Order: sequence, then C-alpha cells, then structure tokens
Amino acid sequence: MAGSTFGKIIQLSTFGESHGVAIGGVLQGIPAGLELDTEKVQDLLDKRTPGQSRITTQRKESDTVQWLSGIFEGKTTGTPIGFVIHNQDQRSKDYSHIKDQFRPSHADFTYHAKYGHRDYRGGGRSSARETACRVVAGAVCMQVLEQKGIEVIAYVQRVQNTSIPDDAAFAPQNRYDNDVRCPHVETAAKMFSLIDSIRKEGDTVGGEIVCLINGVPAGLGEPVFHKLHADLGSAMLGINAVKSFEIGSGKDGTYLKGSQHNDLFTQEEGSTVTATNKSGGIQGGISNGQQITMSIGFKPVATIMKDQDSVNKDGEKVTVKGKGRHDPCVLPRAVPIVESMAALVIADHLMLSQSNRMDQL
Repeated sequence: MAGSTFGKIIQLSTFGESHGVAIGGVLQGIPAGLELDTEKVQDLLDKRTPGQSRITTQRKESDTVQWLSGIFEGKTTGTPIGFVIHNQDQRSKDYSHIKDQFRPSHADFTYHAKYGHRDYRGGGRSSARETACRVVAGAVCMQVLEQKGIEVIAYVQRVQNTSIPDDAAFAPQNRYDNDVRCPHVETAAKMFSLIDSIRKEGDTVGGEIVCLINGVPAGLGEPVFHKLHADLGSAMLGINAVKSFEIGSGKDGTYLKGSQHNDLFTQEEGSTVTATNKSGGIQGGISNGQQITMSIGFKPVATIMKDQDSVNKDGEKVTVKGKGRHDPCVLPRAVPIVESMAALVIADHLMLSQSNRMDQL
C-alpha cells in the first residue's frame, strides 16, 4: 500500500493498528556494516512512549522494539531490517461508544468515506501510535547520519500562547531534560502548568516545535521534484496533528523585501557561507551547507473529555462522549517523531546524492 511507505532509497513501510496485536515496520536501504546501537534506538523510542508524566496519555506501553531481521552480530547486513512492537495495554471497550459515530476533527468520517469499513478502536491505523515505528526507523537513520557529522535536534518552542522568549539563552541539546521537551527551563515550567491546567479542564492544546539540522553538506536535494524542503515538509505534514510547516523565515519572510530577505554569500575559513540564514539552509530545493531550520505547528488533540455534537454513519445527530486515555498536548511526545522523520529524509537524500556526479559514484 503506497500510503504506508516513505522514502526513495531508504524506505520505511509500517503496519499495524492502535489496538491490534502489534505495530511494526520494514526499513530498507540501510547500508551493510553499520554498527547499530539498539540501545540508542530504544532510548529515543522511550522518549515517545506514553505514560511518561501526568501531561501525557496514561496508556501504559513499554514500546520495546523486537528486531526480526537485517542485523547480525551487531551490524546491519544491508538486507531489510524488520522490527515489531507489541501492544500491551489496549482498552478497546473505551471506544465501543463511537463504533458508529464520527468524532469531531478525527479521521473517523474520512476513513469511513474512503474504506467503508474502519477499525474504530483508538483510531485504528490513524492513531498516533503508528508513529512509534517511525521513531525506530529514524533512530537507525540518525546513526547513519552520525557517521557524516549530521545532527538532528527538535524542541518545543511554543505551547498555545506560551513560547520561549526571542532573547532567551538556552541550549537546544537540553530539550530532553524535562517532561515538556522545552530546553528553556523557565518557559518549560510555564508550559507544564498550562498543559496540566488544560488537562484538568478536559480540553487540549497545541503549539509549535522547532527542528534544527546541523552538519548537512551542500548539495542534498533535487532541483525540481523532491526538493529537500518539499520532502521535509511532506515528512512533517504526515505526522498526526501537524497543521503547518515553515522553512527558514517561513511566513515572516513574506513581509520583507528581497533586499532584506536575501542571504548574502561570503567566505569563511575557505568555505562559502551565507551571512544570514533566512533560507533555512536550503536554496533552490538543495541544501547550501548552513543549518536547516524548520518550524512545525501542531493542532490541539482532537479527543477532548467533553461532550460534542456530531453525526453517526447514518447521518443522525448524536452526542459524542469524551472517553479514553489521550494526550492533553501532543507536543512533548512529538519531539522524537519530528527528529526521526527529519533523519529519514536527510539519510534518504544523502543516499540519493551519491548518484549525482561521476566522482561520487
């Protein structure tokens, strides 16, 4: 199924539903000989797992990845890497009340319109639980990128109207030091209180994640289709609850004149660099060697603990009851997902770039 496969050379295909026996994937295109640290993979997966704090869903899943193929004696073999994550804490009865109802802003109606038959338990295939597979694959790709000195860092920049101040000093690398995944300590505390208060109201809240990619060489990306920023945008917009994607100056750049927005080239230690980085590290769809900067906007989680008006599959008016275990804010657990999808894209383009020039073959 095309909708379950991502990438060109490095390809990830995932399977499974939120309340099925397991979720899993097949990752192809990883070169042989990579010394894979599976503990690092599990560590990143643990950062996405539910039940971490009172501001995340209380579903209890160990999310322990089981490797099925493609790894031997600690190294990748160059063959497809198969893996599975077993579901352990399903409460399918929590969803029996919406078997024939369409929850507002969920994929219930659209899945019914597309397939005529849907797994309503926890959203089935449309559940964000599937993103655990993307984190496994992304964590593998990060180890490929490490060999080239490339680093992917994402962090929570804003929750609703609480954001890191423009003049604040912080180290993005410290994003995992707190439950909100915000590297600015004072702002993180405010965000936690905000999310917790929204949770107590039975409501949800959204916000913004910033992603930085350091060490990307100039020359990654295609000039027409599969521009690097287009593939990054596709990766980010394919994450559950994402509603916006900006690269570099983003929408703010549309308010500037060309003379204000252009990144002037200069020389620094024998290398061509730009004096500013409003392009976000990508020009003409191709990386220019500067830091890639992205902003990803997430909507409030659609499931709220309040009654809402809707209709059922017969078009009759119904009241949808708020039940189940859900995140009041998806951002804290989305940080490793954003990092993983970015790593998948960059690793894929790194492989694609090997065919651009004879001297690179």
